[in-house]
Amino acid sequence: MPRRPVGVPPAAAPVETTTRLRPVRVPAYGGAETPVETTTRLRPIRERRRGRSLAVGACVVLGLGLIGGALAGVWLAASGGGKPAEPAGYAAAKELWHNAPVDTLFPRTLTAPQAGPGPSARTWTRVVVAPDAPCAAGSLAPRLLTTLRPLGCERVLRATYTDATASSVLTVGLVFTRADVPAQRALDGRKLAARLGQDVPPALSGAGTVAAGFGPAQRAGWWVTAPADLPVVVTAVSGFADGRAVDRPVRADQAMTKGRTDAVAQSGLGHEALGIAERLEKQLRTTARNAAKEEAQR
Repeated sequence: MPRRPVGVPPAAAPVETTTRLRPVRVPAYGGAETPVETTTRLRPIRERRRGRSLAVGACVVLGLGLIGGALAGVWLAASGGGKPAEPAGYAAAKELWHNAPVDTLFPRTLTAPQAGPGPSARTWTRVVVAPDAPCAAGSLAPRLLTTLRPLGCERVLRATYTDATASSVLTVGLVFTRADVPAQRALDGRKLAARLGQDVPPALSGAGTVAAGFGPAQRAGWWVTAPADLPVVVTAVSGFADGRAVDRPVRADQAMTKGRTDAVAQSGLGHEALGIAERLEKQLRTTARNAAKEEAQR
């Protein structure tokens, strides 16, 4: 055997570069056939450890970035750096008291399906409209006035409705303010009426109408709410159209409590006050959003 020169490496083992073919059976009616390749054997490929390391490193950096961003967001929120988004139509609503027609703010007829008691629907017809007024004692209850003055109480609009049977009358109010979104939300509208105690909204009478005798002594059921997405407070107070006096007005949610047997609860005047306030709030929200869309298209 010839000797390998010094310094010459041994010959590398043969590397398979072609594929081995497995024989395919030939049909009985044919003769012998050269085997045809149908599968291939793959040659091993070395694992690319560097690429995997780079990918892992990139994921770690990305993960740390996301965590850092989240922590920064939490810090900014905690420090008051971020402002809550303004709801659609919020700015436009501030000007509706002088921009929107009275029939839009206080429609001649209001309908509230399933306003109660039970599934019964309610329909109200407008009988009196008052001119817009400043935020003062004559148009707002005292404690509500004190609550809203720091928010920039702008204007008060009021109207009185009667139900389909003309047996009840209801004065509703829209109190427009200059409150920003955080201040409006701080009012916590669902609990506002409870915080006001017996701060019952004033009634609006109308000479020559079914509401001619609707005054302070006739107020029976009442409600006050402040939607979080509108710089407005909605008030409502109901009473009997026949002018009968009520010893003590009852907040709507209390008058609607199951099992009550007093005249206010039995007559549904609590449902009336709450139902018409919710209907007006919905109407105002639609009006504000439509006004904002029109403004954006100009």
